[in-house]
Amino acid sequence: MDDSSSPASQTQSTSALAQSLRKERGAIAAQACDTCRSRKQKCDEQRPKCGTCQKFKLECNYREPLPTKKDKTLVEILERIKSLEGKIDSLSGLQGNLPYNPQESGAFSSDTPLAVSTAFHHGHSLSNSSFQPAEAAEPPSASSSGGEDHYLYVSSVHQMLRWPAIQQLLAMVQPKVPSLDLSSVTRDGPIITLGAHHDSLQGLPTGTVSVPHGQGSLHCMDNSAHASLINLSGLDWETMQNLSKAYFDCINLVFPVLDRQHFLSNTLSSLFTNGFGNDMQSTIAFLVFALGEVAIAGSEGLPVHAHNGRPSGIKGGSKEQPPGLDMFNEARKRMGFNLTECSLENVQIFALASIYYGTCFYPMDFWRMITLASLACQALITSSPDELSSPRADLIRRAFWHCSIMETCLNLELEFPLTGLDKMETFVGLPDFSGPYSEDDHISNQESHFQEHFASQIVLRRLLVTFHDTLNNSAPTSAFAPVPNSHDSASPGSGVNPSTIRQLALQLDQWRGMLPAPLRWEEDSPGAFPNTNPAAYSETLYSPGGPPISPMIPIIQASNSTTAPPLMFTTDLDAPPMRYPYGLDIQVALLRSRYYYTKYLIHRPFLYKALHAPDFMTKEDAVGVAECLKASLKWPVAMSPTCRHKRLVPCLFFFSQNFLGILILLHLTTTVPILIGIRASLCGERFDMDARETIGLYVDWLRDLKSVDNAARWHWELAKVIYELDE
Repeated sequence: MDDSSSPASQTQSTSALAQSLRKERGAIAAQACDTCRSRKQKCDEQRPKCGTCQKFKLECNYREPLPTKKDKTLVEILERIKSLEGKIDSLSGLQGNLPYNPQESGAFSSDTPLAVSTAFHHGHSLSNSSFQPAEAAEPPSASSSGGEDHYLYVSSVHQMLRWPAIQQLLAMVQPKVPSLDLSSVTRDGPIITLGAHHDSLQGLPTGTVSVPHGQGSLHCMDNSAHASLINLSGLDWETMQNLSKAYFDCINLVFPVLDRQHFLSNTLSSLFTNGFGNDMQSTIAFLVFALGEVAIAGSEGLPVHAHNGRPSGIKGGSKEQPPGLDMFNEARKRMGFNLTECSLENVQIFALASIYYGTCFYPMDFWRMITLASLACQALITSSPDELSSPRADLIRRAFWHCSIMETCLNLELEFPLTGLDKMETFVGLPDFSGPYSEDDHISNQESHFQEHFASQIVLRRLLVTFHDTLNNSAPTSAFAPVPNSHDSASPGSGVNPSTIRQLALQLDQWRGMLPAPLRWEEDSPGAFPNTNPAAYSETLYSPGGPPISPMIPIIQASNSTTAPPLMFTTDLDAPPMRYPYGLDIQVALLRSRYYYTKYLIHRPFLYKALHAPDFMTKEDAVGVAECLKASLKWPVAMSPTCRHKRLVPCLFFFSQNFLGILILLHLTTTVPILIGIRASLCGERFDMDARETIGLYVDWLRDLKSVDNAARWHWELAKVIYELDE
């Protein structure tokens, strides 16, 4: 009997027809202007004014596109953070600004002389004033007793090195460091701290390392369709797949700028069948292969050196011949052919090239490439705004925010100028990881939560920009205002006062509390497992015996212990490192370290006051100093296992500079009386032990990098003399 006329069959047919009609229905205007929305009519979405607004000469405003339903995590994060908007405008005045009496806390006597100059006042310019010894300085005037004039906010380490108290320390150690020039630190701060002043600074070699011939050799097709065998005959189909998997299982989870499914299904098979040309797909493929080789060698390659039997955390290749160089050089040969293309592939090429330069310890090249990626992104959005409603819109947004995060890092720490990308934030919108979704990405997201990490990094970056604007006295109108293109590091802002900093710290703590459950951790336990529940993580995945990030990486034998480790990160650099697939430890370490960096940064004005105006310190100031010092301790990026594969850590120079600054400040807490008292009375019982471990971690970081990183070499020379260390 034919049951096609049955009610159930009719219901299914009706449902299928409705679904078909929905698929064929044209796209609804997702970015209709406010005028058309209020009139409930179709908007042609023209920019800067739609047809209706042009016709009636009305103001045309577009709302920020809302994320799709798939992006529930990002929506939740952003909605919670946006609830903090408007609070910055109300930050004024001082609360609870009671005088700080060291005798009440039993820290030290109030008449203890300070070991450094206390005369520096905000009326002077750091960049224009010459350093004076302490005995030649004048004490602060009584008219400054309000205390607010003694705070100074600077965002970079090289600016902090200009503080008179630190200049005095540098003057004391200068005879032991012939390469240290105080005037050059003041004049050429970013260049000095990047090590770009070294005569030996050179770019990556252009020569290609020969690869032994093997089966399945590939052919490179030039534009004339003439085939020639390239010197990469070992790049067979299996190798291409393994390198691609290593890239997508590690690096693309930290920098999600490529679509795994499209690359593996379309790009890879097409290139293997038709050969490599000078097109953008071939360029991207070689960059993926190069970074895949970095992912493998950077995790499991041979250490470049050892110190007292401890293997280096820099693995694979050398400074002159880093992993993946032959693949990268093949990509470099082709990049010029597509230099001015206004396409997503153009953005991806420059972004991937910048990542590779970062893994090879070339910060200036990294900056140049990320700048080109940002400019290419602006060109794409400006010339083809309709791309933001195309199937590739989410990839564009992911590339956009990757560039934005990197630009913010470079601007705040090195004062490198912004490209203007930040002005497009509202128009571009937020990524939601929509589109074709591969099974491998689903598994990696289940294990590492890389989408939530990326979304949380975006929000943290926005908060950091707001904090920077507020403390820099730029008076932003929104909690998500862009970083100014330039700022005067020597000029104090009226926004720098205890009340403001307290409110900013509260917002930062709220951000941490609003993180998705798998990303949360306890404030005073930076090395703990997320959500303080190691049992929630698979013992087979999160152990030395867990699966490798690539089939080409051998599995490390598990230790005798059968229980999950109590901590995700450890300060014991001699213990066998744990293994976390999908770059989980890097993602977690980055998020937490950037959180502690932000907290350390916004509290640093209290340290300036303690060093230069101790007579006007209040109890609240002392608490702020303690918070700054505690936030500088044990950043997970410097702990094991993350520090054991440094090639895979983004923006190494950013952390190296901050580790030097923290080492200097921790040294001053043992020599400056007021800091000694605050450390003893307000930093807690664990501080001394944590500080010792922190010094050990940061010193080891600089010592490990000094042979391959010009910036770390300069940092190491200074830290070595201050702490009287052996080579």
